[in-house]
Amino acid sequence: MTADDVKAQSVAELFDLYLRWGHEHYDEEISQLDHALQTAALAVASGARPQLVAAALLHDVGHLLELEMSSESALGTTDLHHESRGAKYLGVLFADDVTASVARHVRAKRYLCAVDPAYHAELSAGSQRSLELQGGPLSAAEVTAFERLPGWEDAVLVRRWDDGGKVEGLTAGPLTAYRSLLDELTV
Repeated sequence: MTADDVKAQSVAELFDLYLRWGHEHYDEEISQLDHALQTAALAVASGARPQLVAAALLHDVGHLLELEMSSESALGTTDLHHESRGAKYLGVLFADDVTASVARHVRAKRYLCAVDPAYHAELSAGSQRSLELQGGPLSAAEVTAFERLPGWEDAVLVRRWDDGGKVEGLTAGPLTAYRSLLDELTV
């Protein structure tokens, strides 16, 4: 079984995944769990609707799946498509209004690099490194195609919160604070 075959069966299972692997780092100075919590807190502070708060919290769950399924991780050396892996994993529990932004948050980074010349310099060192592995900025044709996707603006919002959710030493509350929100969003 690979990480692509695994589907979340419950919010409790999802929380267990964060509790087992959330202390790990991928290509940033903060842990996976701290990053998720900071990203979600930024969504809440922006007044985002619940589906986007959930997407912000869960956007990098694909990294945790890779850690769960592999004793040797290629994180940081190859693009593991964590965004599509995470969206597939979450697809059993959540509707497209949550999973689409998870699936598109990397493409949103590539989009922002293509349409905003200053954006690349704002990225963390880890995000700059992963950008190259993920294909670099979108081409003009890819920008047009991205802007035609329903909800593309939501993916850009999640991406912006993702970028802001990388503050070392910042505590953004417990994972359990999101339990009822996620339970209410399950399909």
